[in-house]
Amino acid sequence: MKNLSCAAITLAFLGLAVSGANAFTARDGSRVNPVSDAVFEVIPAPGGLGRNYWCAAGDYAQRALKAPWEAQIYISRSRGASETTNRRSAVQFTLQPRLAGSPEKGIYSNVNALRRGDNMRVRNAFNLCNQLPVGF
Repeated sequence: MKNLSCAAITLAFLGLAVSGANAFTARDGSRVNPVSDAVFEVIPAPGGLGRNYWCAAGDYAQRALKAPWEAQIYISRSRGASETTNRRSAVQFTLQPRLAGSPEKGIYSNVNALRRGDNMRVRNAFNLCNQLPVGF
């Protein structure tokens, strides 16, 4: 019986390790997980602001997906519960405009709105990683 419980614990640990293998950590510490071949989910640290979501999306698009700096990143799903973790706040992004409702390029009301269809260039999103938090 003891061997069976050790085996179960080992398998559970390996399952967690494999599920975390696809995770990407952005420069600001936010986690990025693929949802599908075309959609990825950004999960920032608690209290993350809009710039944290965009920064992580730009970082992931550029470093992991090798998207060009001029490519557009689109929000395919607004802020909501994560599909890849148990976190309550995540935003899903894509490089494919049709998955975001085919919005016009360069459209977003403000960086914190995080609405479906909001989009910006990879370079602009990545540049948000270099901004100091408000109050400094």
